[in-house]
Amino acid sequence: MFLQKLSLINYKNFEASKFEFDPKINCFVGNNGVGKTNILEAIYFLSFTKGYFNSVVSQHIKHQTDFFVIDGTYKKEERIDIINCSLKKGAKKIIKRNGKEYEKLTEHIGSIPLVIISPIDNNLIAEGSSTRRKFVDGVISQSDNDYLHLLINYNRILSQRNSLLKYFAANRTYDALNIEVYNEQLSALGEKIHEKRKSFLKEFIPIFKKRYKHLSNGNEEVNLIYKSQLFDTNLLQLLSNNINRDKLLQYTSVGIHKDDLTFNIANYPIKKYGSQGQQKSFLIALKLAQFDFIQKQSNIKPLLLLDDIFDKLDQSRVTQLLQLVNDKNFGQLFISDTNAKRTEEIIKQTNQSYKMFPL
Repeated sequence: MFLQKLSLINYKNFEASKFEFDPKINCFVGNNGVGKTNILEAIYFLSFTKGYFNSVVSQHIKHQTDFFVIDGTYKKEERIDIINCSLKKGAKKIIKRNGKEYEKLTEHIGSIPLVIISPIDNNLIAEGSSTRRKFVDGVISQSDNDYLHLLINYNRILSQRNSLLKYFAANRTYDALNIEVYNEQLSALGEKIHEKRKSFLKEFIPIFKKRYKHLSNGNEEVNLIYKSQLFDTNLLQLLSNNINRDKLLQYTSVGIHKDDLTFNIANYPIKKYGSQGQQKSFLIALKLAQFDFIQKQSNIKPLLLLDDIFDKLDQSRVTQLLQLVNDKNFGQLFISDTNAKRTEEIIKQTNQSYKMFPL
């Protein structure tokens, strides 16, 4: 599968723009602020119905206008699919496939696999556990729609239980039977999510280690460690044991929404002990492992988006990355960079067809 055409109307800084792409490599080049990353975000939007850099959908509408439209034409063998994403201020977001609107946006997730590598991926190391959970959930959801529905339902019940705890505190009351109903629902959903995360990481971690080994020339040992309260006891018992604490805090303090991933290098946290180069290689290996996993599950080569990474990597890592993406297992590639000459020189080394888009 590859993206043949992209049309943008009132999307961020684009009033009306059209692009026709090469099936292999496409490069958006120009100074900062001209919209290179916005094009990548529009392509991301077509896969996930939301932005990667800005999840507030209304902020994707061009200033002084009241709507945006993104159209993407995809080709898979002889089949053509047209995806349309649009939003009007004050109205709901609309996603269509070949002219037919989705009843639920979740039906679209996973149909156009995509992986993005960007400097903001450093948040996976620098920020809290929710960022790393979001990464895990995003990888699994692209190939497992059941998991996505479990997650949505878990978060809905969690929100309802938290609202009930706040109600108890505000009204100085408590209903144990009502809480027990939420505990049982959360437990049933949470245990399934926990098992799916365990199963995913058992398969994903060896892929990640292999990718990192290649990027680092096999010089360092890395690992991902899944941290979950459910390894110690079942969720129903956890919720019951912590009810007094939850009443005091007025929110649910235990569950799979507290899971985390520890990123280690040589058995130490990479956040504290990894160099900048090691952290960059770690993150790229994570994303390439994501690519491998999704391709294996879906039997489709995901689109690969590289946002401004040539400027952040040394020449050695750029060369290693290009050797990887030059592999026959990779499909269509989209790149943004500020230096047109540098980008074209790097891309020529791949001996692949490519197209430059000066902005």
